[in-house]
Amino acid sequence: MFVDLRPFFQLRHHVAERGAVSLVGAALDRALSPAGATVFTNVFAHAARAEAEAVDRRHAAGVRIGPLAGIPVSVKDLFDVAGQVTRAGSTVLADGAPAEHDAPAIARLRAAGAVIVGHTNMTEFAFSGLGLNPHFGTPANPWDKDRIPGGSSSGAAVSVALGMAAAAIGTDTGGSVRIPAAFCGLAGFKPSAARTDTRGTVPLSKSLDTVGPIAHGITDCALLDAFLAGGDQPHLETAGIAGLRFAVPQTYVLDDLDSEVAHAFDRALAALSAAGVRLVEVPFAEWAKLPDLLAGGGLVAAESYAWHRRRLEAAADRYDPRVRVRIERGRAMSAADYVDLLELRAARIRETQAAFAPFDAVVMPTVACVAPKIADLADDDAYTRANLRALRNTTVANLLDLPAATLPIQTPGNLPVGLSLVGATGGDRRLLDVAAGVEVALCAAGLGRALAQ
Repeated sequence: MFVDLRPFFQLRHHVAERGAVSLVGAALDRALSPAGATVFTNVFAHAARAEAEAVDRRHAAGVRIGPLAGIPVSVKDLFDVAGQVTRAGSTVLADGAPAEHDAPAIARLRAAGAVIVGHTNMTEFAFSGLGLNPHFGTPANPWDKDRIPGGSSSGAAVSVALGMAAAAIGTDTGGSVRIPAAFCGLAGFKPSAARTDTRGTVPLSKSLDTVGPIAHGITDCALLDAFLAGGDQPHLETAGIAGLRFAVPQTYVLDDLDSEVAHAFDRALAALSAAGVRLVEVPFAEWAKLPDLLAGGGLVAAESYAWHRRRLEAAADRYDPRVRVRIERGRAMSAADYVDLLELRAARIRETQAAFAPFDAVVMPTVACVAPKIADLADDDAYTRANLRALRNTTVANLLDLPAATLPIQTPGNLPVGLSLVGATGGDRRLLDVAAGVEVALCAAGLGRALAQ
């Protein structure tokens, strides 16, 4: 397993000293190797090398280059990239016309100098938290090739973990950035919904879709988030966490944890307490009502069916059956059902805003389990149970429109585990500052990314 743990500031030094062609070329060599066959649906080798050469020419000429200049970044295969076909991990869209323009998220990365190395594999149409794909293959978990990578941004996380990209851009509708980040020992960030532009992406649920980064550390996620949100390079304040108040929800998010997850979570809480964080157990009784928002498939079923219904009429047999059956749940939902869900969600969001007010963040396990084995998901019932379990904790932030970061907290010799920090709606930059401080405390305690080598 290859892991390049260098943060962006070190990679920028590499570009300045040795050139972007060297850095991008190394990433492409790995992406084009047999290990990358199921990680990418399309590697943009020629275009990426040309972009890297252009960065080196500008730098040699003394022209100022962007803060991400020469940094290889992969993008999930539901973002439009000019000149490329957007497949969304499906053969249904494989015959579509190439995109005429970059999605706004991609255009913003390019404006900062990032080199887009390819479209990464994903769960078909982003509709699962496990990362399996019967069309393009399932990327193996970098820590154990018999296990899933997590989804739906499966190839995104694996591309970063294996050094095929320095960072990846995915989408998160119910956990699709944070689950694979957690299962692959990486950091990931899901923003508040209004923060990022989702135009130019294949939608899953327009109410819940967000665009977020996956990287080795939260500071790199924060940098990418700033550009994805349309801003300039931020000055990240690594918050001193002594004296902060973190809520520990005493709800279903702590139920039925794998022993590895429970042990890592307890160690993380101990590290935070030792760093001066005040941990407060909070019932969050209102969270018990959240499953009501998933009735009949919830907003995701309704909104995905609206987008797919004509495609299903023409090509239902080309869909992954496990994805198709979830989309088709939206067929039975009425307009009244849909409006009721929107109003119910708005009420839950209002309740949560009041409950969050006394705290700097909420802390909980990102996923209740470590990555399941691929072979254990062959049965449809087992697949459904595993998918629901993987999505259970992460979905909270999507349903309530909260920003959420995941940080790796695995202990030596064990599979990756993620720690989730959740903030108030719109408090994205504050949450990232806090997460940066937490990352320092976790690494000092021997948890997380310092172990990924």
